[in-house]
Amino acid sequence: MNAAPSRAADAVAGLGPDASAADTRPSVEVLFLCTHNSARSILAEAMLNHWARRLGRPVRAQSAGSAPGTAVQPLDIVVTVCDDAAAESCPYFVGRAGRRPVRLHWGVPDPSRAEGDATQRRRAFELTRQALGYRVLQLLALPLQDLSATDLQSALRSIAGN
Repeated sequence: MNAAPSRAADAVAGLGPDASAADTRPSVEVLFLCTHNSARSILAEAMLNHWARRLGRPVRAQSAGSAPGTAVQPLDIVVTVCDDAAAESCPYFVGRAGRRPVRLHWGVPDPSRAEGDATQRRRAFELTRQALGYRVLQLLALPLQDLSATDLQSALRSIAGN
């Protein structure tokens, strides 16, 4: 990875290159949800965890298919990344302090269904990575632990362009 993306991420988050001081508050738990958990949700999970560590933010991501088991930890944010999962009747997710987590949709095309030769399919994955990466960095730039649920919902929908 070259240095340009990390400087850009630091600028977006308002942090310098030495942003490694860990926040002592509990981490914000984010779940990326997709029907098959095969591409988009895994990409979003990996990028959010990478950039949160890099930027010293107390945020932790996980990904899952839209039919999870019964042992789900308390969540703060649930993001669907595919239209199928967004349209499904999702289970009740446990939030913190008896609140439901903020739920929103960041729809992006499924790169695993891209047609064409190997170069075209790689390009589809790269475009998906870029779209999700942009949104992940914007999420990390928010004062997540200081926003009310309503303000957080509004800010996250704004990131998606909704």
